[in-house]
Amino acid sequence: MQACPLGLLLAGIKEFREMTDEWLDFIIDCRSGKKHAYDIVIGAMADDQIYNYVSDYMDGSIIREQFWVLAKFKYPTHQINFCTKGALKCLEYKGFEEVL
Repeated sequence: MQACPLGLLLAGIKEFREMTDEWLDFIIDCRSGKKHAYDIVIGAMADDQIYNYVSDYMDGSIIREQFWVLAKFKYPTHQINFCTKGALKCLEYKGFEEVL
């Protein structure tokens, strides 16, 4: 168990510091509907371009090594995914700032 800043206990936080085989397998499992036990998942987001490569790999159009060659020069957006209601309770509203 891990505690969030508000003191609530979370079952798990999974962080991918970079795109790895473990990250790719996790993305494929999620896109295939497989459930996971993490409250929060942090890491690279499979954006449109990278997801196209993931789809190609999943349907057998390319092999894993080809995926990595294609993805090597892509710099995906970083995301924090709050996967459970408990994880959402860790968010604390601090205010807003108007940008003109």
